[in-house]
Amino acid sequence: MNIVLFEPEIPPNTGNVIRLCANTGSKLHLIKPLGFELDNKKLVRAGLDYREFSAVSTHENFQAFINTLKPNKIYGLSTKGERTYTDAKFTNEDTFVFGPETRGLPEKIRCALGKENILKIPMSKDSRSINLSNSVAIILFEALRQTKFSSL
Repeated sequence: MNIVLFEPEIPPNTGNVIRLCANTGSKLHLIKPLGFELDNKKLVRAGLDYREFSAVSTHENFQAFINTLKPNKIYGLSTKGERTYTDAKFTNEDTFVFGPETRGLPEKIRCALGKENILKIPMSKDSRSINLSNSVAIILFEALRQTKFSSL
């Protein structure tokens, strides 16, 4: 499975996702611009020594990512989604795109992916959002569960 962080801003979140991807065999794609350098101490600390065990790629922009990977099915995660993530049927080849921590997934990308491919994680109505690395874990493990953990 592919995890995409679009313009991530907070190094520890990305470090946590690196560790998660390393432990699940998922590929991590970072879309520039990044809000930090890849050798940032907080990123390294959160990812521990897992960076060397995970497949991490950087892409200049979202279109460069699409052109390189040519993914079959892409889901965007957003608080603006109408479908709950548990309503989707995932496969081992799916790609999941998460927006930056302070802005979320941009409308341009949500529109390009199509309304039916924008998923949300239910939460209290007065909440703004769930932490990025927690959101990735929720979605990734639901996808792994649905595929009977066959990629592990």
